[in-house]
Amino acid sequence: MPPSPKRRDPRPGKGRKKPKDGSSGRRAVRRPARSSGASGEGSAQRVQKVLAAAGLGSRRQCEELIIEGRVEIDGKTAELGSRADPMRQEIRVDGTKLARPERVYYALNKPPGVVCTNHDPAGRARVIDLVPSPSRLFAIGRLDRASEGLILLTNDGEFANTVAHPRHEIEKIYRVIVAGAIEDASIRKLLKGIHLAEGVARAKSVRIRKKHKQSTELELVLAEGRNREIRRVLARLGHKVMRIRRIAIGPLRLGEMPVGAYRPLAKREIAAMKAAAARPDDRPRTPRGVQRDGVPGRTGEGL
Repeated sequence: MPPSPKRRDPRPGKGRKKPKDGSSGRRAVRRPARSSGASGEGSAQRVQKVLAAAGLGSRRQCEELIIEGRVEIDGKTAELGSRADPMRQEIRVDGTKLARPERVYYALNKPPGVVCTNHDPAGRARVIDLVPSPSRLFAIGRLDRASEGLILLTNDGEFANTVAHPRHEIEKIYRVIVAGAIEDASIRKLLKGIHLAEGVARAKSVRIRKKHKQSTELELVLAEGRNREIRRVLARLGHKVMRIRRIAIGPLRLGEMPVGAYRPLAKREIAAMKAAAARPDDRPRTPRGVQRDGVPGRTGEGL
């Protein structure tokens, strides 16, 4: 049997023999030259950034289009890392010339029973079906099918990437109703962190809003959204979640918007979201033991 071929380590600099002269052995990489358009216009950008700005998805989704060989620049198949000048070069995706639609931003009060994905083989109702728009919209982040509340839709991939990326730690506030009475020990565990398969999930703050005979209403603040995170951490504590409603994303509030209704974001709201993501260290932090509404409670740091 012939020997199996050696696999090359895909990590940069790995699997390469160092030369005896002690040099790094790295070859100089020639990068495509940037064009010198006035006021920065006409400069070359990474293709996935151009596609995201044109509303074809997040940067990660646009990278997949490039990897699959579906993107062309001036008639040549683009590669991951290719750069292009959208003002001077012709970019095509699946043979269609790239157009730059007007960027739009919407807030939607998602009803329960509606999914956030754009492609649902089961044919269920989608959030994009609730917002009529000539542009191709997609949701920023997710709420699971049973959850409801504030979700943002846009055709601006750069904005979506900025708002959704975990490193920006944009806080999201949820009203959660759980079965039974929740104890102080459970609140402490939520703040300290619950181990999930993909890491430790922590709430930044937890507050009991109301106590009922057979249920408890909580207000949770999270800065990261893992898949079905709230349901999973509360299940670990023995509490069945009866309802989840998101009421805020960063500086945006759901307010009195009816279920299933939507509205365009104002320019000041878009600017506020970008500012919240751009300067995470400058945002005011809630003092320990005090909630944002001034009610004493318990808070935790990080997520």
